[in-house]
Amino acid sequence: MYLGMDVGTSGVKAVLVNEAGAIAAVASRALTLSHPHPLWSEQDPQGWVSAAIGAVDDLAASHPRETSQVRGIGLSGQMHGATLLGADGAPLRPAILWNDGRSHAECAELERICPALHAIAGNLAMPGFTAPKLMWVKRHEPDIFAKVAKVLLPKAYVRYRLTGEMVEDMSDAAGTLWLDVGKRAWSDQVLAATGLSVQHMPRLVEGDEPCAVLSPDLAQRWGMASTVIVAGGAGDNAASAIGLGAIAPGDAFLSLGTSGVLFRVTDSFAPAPASAVHAFCHALGGRWHQMGVMLSAAASLSWLAKILATPESELLGPLGDIVERPSPVRFLPYLDGERTPHNDATAAGAFVGLRGATDRNAIVQAVLEGVAYAARDNLAALATSGAAISEVDLVGGGSRSSLWAQIMADVLGIPVHRVEEGEVGAALGAARLGKLAATGATPAEVCGRPRRLATFSPRASAVAAYHDTYAQWRRLYPALKEFFP
Repeated sequence: MYLGMDVGTSGVKAVLVNEAGAIAAVASRALTLSHPHPLWSEQDPQGWVSAAIGAVDDLAASHPRETSQVRGIGLSGQMHGATLLGADGAPLRPAILWNDGRSHAECAELERICPALHAIAGNLAMPGFTAPKLMWVKRHEPDIFAKVAKVLLPKAYVRYRLTGEMVEDMSDAAGTLWLDVGKRAWSDQVLAATGLSVQHMPRLVEGDEPCAVLSPDLAQRWGMASTVIVAGGAGDNAASAIGLGAIAPGDAFLSLGTSGVLFRVTDSFAPAPASAVHAFCHALGGRWHQMGVMLSAAASLSWLAKILATPESELLGPLGDIVERPSPVRFLPYLDGERTPHNDATAAGAFVGLRGATDRNAIVQAVLEGVAYAARDNLAALATSGAAISEVDLVGGGSRSSLWAQIMADVLGIPVHRVEEGEVGAALGAARLGKLAATGATPAEVCGRPRRLATFSPRASAVAAYHDTYAQWRRLYPALKEFFP
């Protein structure tokens, strides 16, 4: 058996995977977010640890035999979060998360003082990345910055608490801006530009490498063997790719989680910063990937459900599995700013076209379509730096909705496939990395493609209608930009 843990933004998910690659059990624990000021997004690192241990406690209680047979563990996690540790290994402040937008001024400064940034890191400086966050701390919380001994990403901090080792994999490290992504090594130049050095960084490994051993206390707590190998793991999107078997150049998927990601595997480092496309290391050596990123995907629907005090299922139910025409209302899903293609942390959400006769269904449909239009922006951005994507697997919580999947197919104009285990892709990928590390098996042996449960093909009439409304929607961001706070 192999254990995968995904340290997400809204919760930690743990899965047990058997030797055949099937999921034997799943457990999860919720997390809370803090927004103490506009643009801020933080979490208590102890919350991740408690949730991770609690989720495995649940597995050990419900599936003690399977849990006791775990040979390898992999971790995936939300990327970019700045977890600042003092010399004693304890957090100095709450972690600053991927969807925190406070450091836009520091991004401009980093671009100015490090002209080689794009060539080294392969990405624009964005507030979501880790390096600008440390520059913000240095400027606004100098006493804390002076005490920083190590900077860890969320899953690396959980691994540290599980094993005592401070280690990071290449895919997650690539999202800091401190990694030389082509060379797969920390960049002294970029680190120096932010007032840090390689001594502040954890050691680097590939995602499928063994890098630590589970602590004896936790192994005993969960009834496991005394030597359980822990893998390098991966950032959440690279881990999802491993779970989906997206390991060959050209493989692609669309994730509708809290954030949204359009992901494509490449066989070389292929930066495209001009279109705000991310170029990162994959979780396997010798592979890289490109991503277009939306900061509010399924989060947009969750936000609407909260505002209307209505469960998401009740919002979606009246619309059925298909809509005949686009909503007359347009929605910008920039509730937490946006990355691809705008790189604008101050971007805000908006509804346009509301009338006295507008009903709830039109607004719900507009939210689904707004996220789909943003995904089309990402599809166009990736097309500028490689071959066109001809089909995608759909994963994440949003993949549960057949209506949303069909809207995606119609807006993108390509087939969209719902796949088995699409909601646990990152945790499954982490477990697969744990198996690779523990057994020495090859990725081809372990990282098979999941079964496709349904295919949503674009409908010609809907594609034409959405082509026109997408062109209208594209004009909203530049028209409204001056009104964003």
